[in-house]
Amino acid sequence: MVVTHLDSKLLRGNPGGENPRRRVSVYLPAGYEASPGQRYPVLYYLHGFTWNDSLIFNKDGLKALLDQAIAAGQIRPLIVVVPDEQTRFGGSWYANSATNGPWADFTARELVTFIDKQFRTLAKPGSRGLAGHSMGGGGTLRLALAYPGTWAAAYALSPAFIGPHPTFLPGAGVAPALRATSAAQAQRSYPVLTTASLARAFSPNPKAAPFGADFPGSLGADSVARREAVLARWLEAMPTFVLPTHAAALRQLRALAFDWGAQDEITHIPPTCRYFSGLLTVFGIPHSAEEYQGTHGSRIMGTDGRLFQQVLPFFNKHLDFKP
Repeated sequence: MVVTHLDSKLLRGNPGGENPRRRVSVYLPAGYEASPGQRYPVLYYLHGFTWNDSLIFNKDGLKALLDQAIAAGQIRPLIVVVPDEQTRFGGSWYANSATNGPWADFTARELVTFIDKQFRTLAKPGSRGLAGHSMGGGGTLRLALAYPGTWAAAYALSPAFIGPHPTFLPGAGVAPALRATSAAQAQRSYPVLTTASLARAFSPNPKAAPFGADFPGSLGADSVARREAVLARWLEAMPTFVLPTHAAALRQLRALAFDWGAQDEITHIPPTCRYFSGLLTVFGIPHSAEEYQGTHGSRIMGTDGRLFQQVLPFFNKHLDFKP
């Protein structure tokens, strides 16, 4: 595994103060250095909220898992790329934002170009896969819809924020976020951090202090009133809203899959995943959608987890491993 940095031109000068120099962790299969004439397909893996690329490899053990999967024949040798998209407020949500900067373009365009120049990749859509967990799972579906012809296949694990649900619209974090007088207060409250992060991604307003975002609610005397115009902006960012006008993008994929745990603690995920699967069926888009017995973080990593047992064989089947 190597750790490199991408000095992003796209993220430079963003109003939200996000660092445009982004760390990128890259898994190179055994034999990469010894076989200079060989090129490899690439799997782009998107991490979750408050997580990052370093934790994916050093805490979740992704390198060892990939070594085991290749040795066991779960997948042929490939390159795996994990960009660090943790932001000042926990995560980019892999979205273009007037406050945070164009993270979707960064991921789908600038990062892909950078990797193809720096490493011996099979630099073609048929040899690129996209996957992610939680925030990264939602990002996987969002980017697959927005950038057709970039990847051959996509797999989202426990994708978050893909459809509307009362738990976050407006959500428990809106009232304390509206009462906050400094951005530093968000770091002390997970609901506020989550709300601020989502708002900076999906309803950005660089002039709005202290978070650079509008919130889907306003404070009344003893309650939070919904702000319908802001709610509409959040809805417009969700894959369930985007799909009807971008169905052709998903039809360009060779394969699309997503799964989620029935006991997920992030309670909006199971119902929104079921709804998204139904919507895909309405639009005639082939896909695999599976609900399994598990929580948000269980049964993901490890040799008995979804990544090893489901995700890597999925890409072994659907990516081109030869020029």
